[in-house]
Amino acid sequence: MTQSRLSQSLVGEDELREELLGFVEKEHWSNIGHLVIQELGLRHGLSRVDVAVVSDVIHGYEIKSDYDKLDRLADQVKIYSQVLDRATLVVGGKHIEAATKLIPGWWGLILGFRTFRGEVELVSIRAHKQNPSQDTRALTELLWRDEALKSLEICSAADSLRSSPRSHIYEKLANVLPQDHLRSVVVTALISREDWRSA
Repeated sequence: MTQSRLSQSLVGEDELREELLGFVEKEHWSNIGHLVIQELGLRHGLSRVDVAVVSDVIHGYEIKSDYDKLDRLADQVKIYSQVLDRATLVVGGKHIEAATKLIPGWWGLILGFRTFRGEVELVSIRAHKQNPSQDTRALTELLWRDEALKSLEICSAADSLRSSPRSHIYEKLANVLPQDHLRSVVVTALISREDWRSA
């Protein structure tokens, strides 16, 4: 393949994102009340997942186009695997082989490619599974401070913490609530926010 033909077949991030947004809406159309969030901050902004779908679980999608580098992927995998219930890598064909070696077996894998008509399509290469080692403490950080404190108040466990740093509140919440209950609290908070970026 000539250099010009190769360049024409490469798929960029904007194209992958557009197709991915359509893909997740089709996949979750029956989940009434689900929320699609672009650039969801994890671990207080330490990393941002490109697209997150919040329903009964939190599913993050990371995009690596043919024009991207993979040098940050290992660190992103570490952070996403601490927080997310499910994760999927959406990758251009140029990186499919290398990227597959950098993600855990429970991550899903979607290939984005350009058809002979010049259109971009997505195809699932590997189905996602449930995260086997989610960090409950990391999950609490998706809550705003007042949301976490309110959850503790409902459990009658907020005494002496109302003026405490948010790290103390998160730590207490992670110790008080079982993981499934905590997930439900986080999902409900994310979906209920009128402007979840305002803080």
